Amino acid sequence: MNYTLLTSTSPVDIESDCIIVSIFEDNKLSTAAQKIDDASNNIISKFLNLSDFSGECGQFHMLYPETGMKCSRILLIGCGKENKFSQETVCSVMKTASKEVTKTSSTSVTVFLLDTLSERIICEQAMRQAILTYADTLYEFNKYKSDKKESHLEHVCIAFTTEPPCDVETILEQGKGIAKGMHLSRDLANQPSNVCTPTFIAETAESLGRQYDRITVEVLEESDMEALGMGSFLSVSKGSEEAGKMVVLQYKGSDESSRPIALVGKGVTFDTGGISLKPGASMDEMKFDMCGAASVMGTINACAEMELPINVVAVLAAAENMPSSKASKPGDIVTSMSGKTIEILNTDAEGRLVLCDALTYVGRYNPEVVIDTATLTGACIVALGHQICAVLSNDDGLAKEIMDAGKEINDAAWQLPMSEAYRKQLKSAFADIGNIGGRSAGTITAACFLSEFTKDYTWAHIDIAGTAWTGKDATGRPVPLLSQYLINKSLHIKNS
Repeated sequence: MNYTLLTSTSPVDIESDCIIVSIFEDNKLSTAAQKIDDASNNIISKFLNLSDFSGECGQFHMLYPETGMKCSRILLIGCGKENKFSQETVCSVMKTASKEVTKTSSTSVTVFLLDTLSERIICEQAMRQAILTYADTLYEFNKYKSDKKESHLEHVCIAFTTEPPCDVETILEQGKGIAKGMHLSRDLANQPSNVCTPTFIAETAESLGRQYDRITVEVLEESDMEALGMGSFLSVSKGSEEAGKMVVLQYKGSDESSRPIALVGKGVTFDTGGISLKPGASMDEMKFDMCGAASVMGTINACAEMELPINVVAVLAAAENMPSSKASKPGDIVTSMSGKTIEILNTDAEGRLVLCDALTYVGRYNPEVVIDTATLTGACIVALGHQICAVLSNDDGLAKEIMDAGKEINDAAWQLPMSEAYRKQLKSAFADIGNIGGRSAGTITAACFLSEFTKDYTWAHIDIAGTAWTGKDATGRPVPLLSQYLINKSLHIKNS
């Protein structure tokens, strides 16, 4: 998809298959809609006078101008009350607009829906959201289908009748970069598990390293992890014929003296539960248990596309959790890279076992902060549903920065508590710590487990069990949240 930008332009002069304009409640026309109406023998006003269209948010109607216009179609989108037009409104109406345009044979579309925005911050947020919404609508994973139905749409132009109140060129590049990162994340997660193995994840990362000069890739094999004492990670991967991999990507956008932001992703490419076998219903969706790693790799891709002036190190803990004669058993005790011993009380709590060694390993890069992302607990879905990611952290300031970034880019997160009282649930009779804490507060006790391995640095955990996929399709979340966080950090570095 090709995304472009036009400012200080009139919709009357644009040759496009479809122009999209806002209509507000009380039949108030946006500036672009008014210019079209004046040039086309009042095509919009005549339609609105029929009283079939109120301007309510989400309404739409397609018009076909016969005079005064160079475009073939005009899509009217209801945007509600003008004084309440916000990022949330943009997200809603863009979804409607993009779906309706893709139903036509249009190959190009010009969008004037942001033309009414006068505040810089709202304009920036809405523009990124416009691109991400179009990218989401047009995304389809059809690699394994014989009949590949694809949209005709090739070109989306974001247009303004005046000079917009923000640096739209930069925001356009950011939106395109994040959209590309989300596409990679979704493609990786949607692959079947017989294709997307730990080796496939490593090969995809190496391919990314070949595409961008700023990205370097190192892959730790099981022999390397054994030498490093990663007994916790290996306790998961040893049950599978597929060898585990720990993939390290470094994005170098700043000088060597700048400490990196570290991202760690859970990459369990298929989770049967191991000996603590999961129920068979919907087990096919356990291919999505590597969405943490997929989102981290997508974020690195977005960084490279945006050329952010920041250093980032990403560690992907990729393994397959299978039941076999070599698999870990409930009651086994293993020694993590940190030296801490772990009693495996449930082999289906494997994500934290691969993550804890990755979290120990990433400390050698002297990171400014560490953020891990994982489809870690079903309890997270019970707590927050499928709309909001959970954030738990040993630093409230970092948690707030993550939540603020999510709010900016419509990829919401909410902080859950993590106090000493919950840690008591992880007590083991035979080892330093147990890998589960019982039925209550499952998301919190999982984070408490990880926090035992993050005491040397500022850290946050994002549980994406409810947001990483919907139905049978990966969402690409939280690539937008992580990318926005890194954009904000790079701006802070630039201005400091």
